[in-house]
Amino acid sequence: MGSTTVIARMGAWPEAVKTYVGELQGEMRRVTWPTWKQVRSTTLVVIAAVFAFAAYFAVVDLLLGRSITKVFDAFTK
Repeated sequence: MGSTTVIARMGAWPEAVKTYVGELQGEMRRVTWPTWKQVRSTTLVVIAAVFAFAAYFAVVDLLLGRSITKVFDAFTK
């Protein structure tokens, strides 16, 4: 790779960035954005699901922990 290739690539970089930003802006105009009502409702669903999974895994952890402790206690006595 010669120094002219590096210089040419460095010179083309600003134009590539400008093209990228222009295409990005065009894509963002075509996006169908959710309403605030949709955002709030889906956020509440996600929060509820997180708490439900946390409770489920807490119960599973508690049961497995107690079971493993009982197995260890049975073999160590």
